[in-house]
Amino acid sequence: MKVHEKRSHSHASDEEKKVSRRAAQEAKKQRKTDDDNGKSNADAAAAEFEKFCRVTREHLSIKQMREILEANARDTSISDEAVVPRCQDFLFYGPLGNCPVCGGTLEFSGDSYHCQGAYSEWSSCVYSTRSPPRREEPINIPESIGETPVSDLIEKHREPKSRPRRELSASDKPFVGMMISLSGRLSRTHQYWKTKIEKNGGQVANSVIGASCLVVSPSERDRGGSSKVAEAVERGIPVVREAWLTESIEKKQAQALDAYDIASDIAAEGKGVALDQQDSSVVALETLTAELKVFGKRGVHIDSKLQDEGGKILEKDGLLYNCALTVCDQGRNLNEKGKIGDSPRADDKLEEWENVNDAISKFAKLFEELTGGQFELWEREKKIQKKNMKFFPIDIDDGVEVRHGGLGLRQLGVAAAHSKLNPKVANFVKILCSQEIYRYALVEMGCDSPEVPIGMVTDLHLKRCEEILQQFVEKLKFSTETGNRADALWADFTQRWFTLIPTTRPIPFRDYEELADHGASVYESIRDINTASRLIGDMSGSTLDDPLFDRYVKLNCSVSPLEEEEDDYKMIVKYLERTYDPVRIGDISYGLSVENIFAVEASACPSLDDIKKLPNKVLLWCGTRSSNLLRHLQMGFVPSTCSLPVPGYMFGKAIVCSDAAAEAARYGFTAVDRPEGFLVLAVASLGEEIQEFSSPPEQLIRSKVTLLTCARCLNLLSIYLYKTPIDSGSEQDTKSLEEKRIGVKGLGKKKTDESEHFVWKDDIKVPCGKLIPSEHKDSPLEYNEYAVYDAQQVSIRFLVAVKFEEQDVEYDTVEPEVEQQPDV
Repeated sequence: MKVHEKRSHSHASDEEKKVSRRAAQEAKKQRKTDDDNGKSNADAAAAEFEKFCRVTREHLSIKQMREILEANARDTSISDEAVVPRCQDFLFYGPLGNCPVCGGTLEFSGDSYHCQGAYSEWSSCVYSTRSPPRREEPINIPESIGETPVSDLIEKHREPKSRPRRELSASDKPFVGMMISLSGRLSRTHQYWKTKIEKNGGQVANSVIGASCLVVSPSERDRGGSSKVAEAVERGIPVVREAWLTESIEKKQAQALDAYDIASDIAAEGKGVALDQQDSSVVALETLTAELKVFGKRGVHIDSKLQDEGGKILEKDGLLYNCALTVCDQGRNLNEKGKIGDSPRADDKLEEWENVNDAISKFAKLFEELTGGQFELWEREKKIQKKNMKFFPIDIDDGVEVRHGGLGLRQLGVAAAHSKLNPKVANFVKILCSQEIYRYALVEMGCDSPEVPIGMVTDLHLKRCEEILQQFVEKLKFSTETGNRADALWADFTQRWFTLIPTTRPIPFRDYEELADHGASVYESIRDINTASRLIGDMSGSTLDDPLFDRYVKLNCSVSPLEEEEDDYKMIVKYLERTYDPVRIGDISYGLSVENIFAVEASACPSLDDIKKLPNKVLLWCGTRSSNLLRHLQMGFVPSTCSLPVPGYMFGKAIVCSDAAAEAARYGFTAVDRPEGFLVLAVASLGEEIQEFSSPPEQLIRSKVTLLTCARCLNLLSIYLYKTPIDSGSEQDTKSLEEKRIGVKGLGKKKTDESEHFVWKDDIKVPCGKLIPSEHKDSPLEYNEYAVYDAQQVSIRFLVAVKFEEQDVEYDTVEPEVEQQPDV
């Protein structure tokens, strides 16, 4: 009997199976019926609301609608256009609850409800929802409304139980049914866009055949276009800028392809429009050639034309009356920058004052209106409190920004020809002193506004930016916020950051990778460009007095070219060739060729003799923008700004190198129209103790803290465990690595073949070898990375000038023959 009982529970009879299947089918049918009923109810409510809006708009005046809102303690300090939809939504669906993130008021706009409150003094709340909270309370109806023809209709929805629930259907995915092809180096990787396109309903095609459009970089137009672009044009397939993807996703609707056509990026229709309201690629093309309107704190705004008449910035009693202000408030779509009194045409805003004191009073009053602070307190003590919906001052330094002071295109050849430096060295210094590399770097980062000389700000302002970044990183480590509250935390930092570092493209930060690419990396580049501005100064004058030699002396660094016959030259070329993987962008692979190699002796770095006294020395590759190179040579490498669980930052505030030239090449930030760059070879001492990691150190700690938090342990305990190694093994957080200055080796998916390694200069290891798969296939690193925490353990030894070249690409150079038409 017991056996039979057990079998009856575990093996149902055929009749029972039929009953179960029938019950499941009936349940599925009932759910479908419920869904259909819900949809029909929502459609009926939407139709009723549309009718309600039509009737109330016809029989209620704007004044009466304001009275209804006032009687229910609703905000009425809005425009007449905004009063109508607010009042109609309030009367039909009931009073809205407060924002669950900041407690602010919610308002219907577009296809959802948006918070109108402030998350902090730096940012508006960006919370939005399609299903807002509603208050279960009756509506107060003024007596005057009872005399209107719609009084009965309004009374019907007065009580909470009689109100329908507003259901807002989600917008359709913008790329449904579209096949999109990608080409060239875009601002984001092809894999990133593939994920985004598929998430928004589209598909990505490797070929242009059958594609809805081809998305390319604006540089494709300048270089003549790849074979993929040519094929798309030949087939009549639209070729559009990357901005089409971005804005279609943001607006949740595929934008018109014609508006983003690659041929239109040289059109002038954007002139006179604020930079932050223009397409990013249009901005880039304009700002690359635009003259910097303010070169420093003493710079007279170029649009005022006063500099042509000998105009100068007023200085009195130790105060310089010039100030740049910015604000980035994404909740209200604000991203503004400029000097006090700026407008699209500054000469239209000029006011002449006969009395200097009156002009000063006006300036101070305007500063207070815009910032909420006092100008004199700011200028003398740099003290100011950010106020909600107010501008914040950018502390411009007294100097000349490199976009103005560096060598212009017409000066480059003459400056090198008149220099007493070795021709190869003169050409190298010429590159470092040119405006071009700094303009391109700022364009790539979106920090290229002609209105703000971000390459000439004070150390105090840079320090404030660094502190804001580091505070946010620390906050993320201990934050337990999820959902809307986590989004608000990221949005708040986004708005703080782009207020302090103005941008023409305020991309919302959403993850650590974006924080590294558009936060930490951008800060470090701007810091280095500021160093370049100070060293280069103003080279806009004559080049006959050899300004290149003067800047070379200020660099305090010896640079000498290597000849191809030298052993070091051959060793470096071998090291490069063995550890480089072609970079693949779209369908094109890019190889690397050596243009020049320079031996370096930088006074800011330990000498070769000094570094040889240290243990565990390795010759490693370092990648850098050309715009950052001048600072590295003058001041040596400095540790990264913060610790983030992404390559380049995962080992904390460290100097990070690699044994793979392929890894260093990623940081060169070249493009198809700017294929030249530099790689750095440095000797790094890893110290007596070296620890190896195949995942971010703090990621190991975080996973264990999460388990403890889920077990409802105290937050204090979680924080303590985060700061302390979980066990005595290799798992440590980055702070302990920084404090102990332990050498770190991050193990990548690929490694160099150890059988090919050799020794240079007696005891310096050169990990030169063919790149082969490692046993760490799940590592977040593609190649090995090495981290050193003391700048005196790294010595820059060589600079390798390289050129990225397309591989296996053929271009048609012969015009196709035109077929002769027969005579008729």
